[in-house]
Amino acid sequence: MTNSKIGTNFSTPDLSDEYVDDIRILDSIFNNYGGRKNFYGQVVTIKCFEDNSLVKDMASQNGKGKVMVVDGSGSLRKALLGDMIAKNALKNEWQGFIIHGCIRDVDIISELNIGVKALNAIPLKTEKKGIGDMNVSVNFAGQIIQPGEFVYADNNGIVISGKKLI
Repeated sequence: MTNSKIGTNFSTPDLSDEYVDDIRILDSIFNNYGGRKNFYGQVVTIKCFEDNSLVKDMASQNGKGKVMVVDGSGSLRKALLGDMIAKNALKNEWQGFIIHGCIRDVDIISELNIGVKALNAIPLKTEKKGIGDMNVSVNFAGQIIQPGEFVYADNNGIVISGKKLI
């Protein structure tokens, strides 16, 4: 923990100023889709390509204090998150999603009190084949992200840290 004067209403610019040596910033390639614009938590990673089976499975588990970081290889062809999975994640106390890929049902997701950042939206769902990896290092937006790290996201961007900042 830290002696920071930054509270739960943090901003990534404030975190960047105070923790310049302790953070990494993801490239600015993501759009906001969730109803919660300011979210943070411990990273749980999923690596999958056009198959959101693991995303669906994880959303049904307790996510209190966690953010699902999904490396969909930047695919813009199929949605890795939709309203049903997002609602389930909210029910199970997930803080949010960072998705290196697409989502769908954006109007409904924008009304949910959950953070969602993704590359874009597309109406097409994935096939569920159960293919993917959980809790592995992912590499996108200029950074390697490890499970167990901490992610902080708001309208300004996304910050990663190896330690809890707030």
